[in-house]
Amino acid sequence: MKLQRITFALLLIYLWVMVILLGSLVLETFMVYPNIFHNAPERFGIALQFMSVTGPAQYFRPFGMASVVLGIAAVLASWRIRSVRWWVVASLLMILCEGVFSMLYFWPRNTILFVEGAAVHSVEVLRQTSLEFLFWHWSRLAFNAASAALIFIGFLRFYRYTIIDRFVPSIYESEHRDTRASSSAAES
Repeated sequence: MKLQRITFALLLIYLWVMVILLGSLVLETFMVYPNIFHNAPERFGIALQFMSVTGPAQYFRPFGMASVVLGIAAVLASWRIRSVRWWVVASLLMILCEGVFSMLYFWPRNTILFVEGAAVHSVEVLRQTSLEFLFWHWSRLAFNAASAALIFIGFLRFYRYTIIDRFVPSIYESEHRDTRASSSAAES
């Protein structure tokens, strides 16, 4: 029972982090990016001023790493339950794919756009990189949405498992006991 509570807590915390991460990415997609990439690269100076205290990297990198660590813990905790296991594994794989894709594809483009900028690259290169960034950003959103949906299903499967584990055996036993009691009364 104690292991079941730990598993419940880990799955719930992982689900919570994934939903927050997805919400953050949706906010960034529909509120932040349109303001940054409108009329690129002319708006980059304004965007960099706006993000001079803190920016997406200071939020998404640690939060993304936390999602991976919690995902691994959730997989380990739920591994023994077949109906839950593969949903949690699939969620972890989606967020790992998103993280690897971000590191390999988006981090270099962030460097081109916001670190090196016009000092190193032509306006045309910055515009093209901006378009590529925005186009492929939808894949990150899809990976995050899939990961959040999969852990939500995994959490519901686990919750169903705990209810069945808790109540079905007692219902079965009481029905079985009633059947035995009625058959004993009929025999007498």
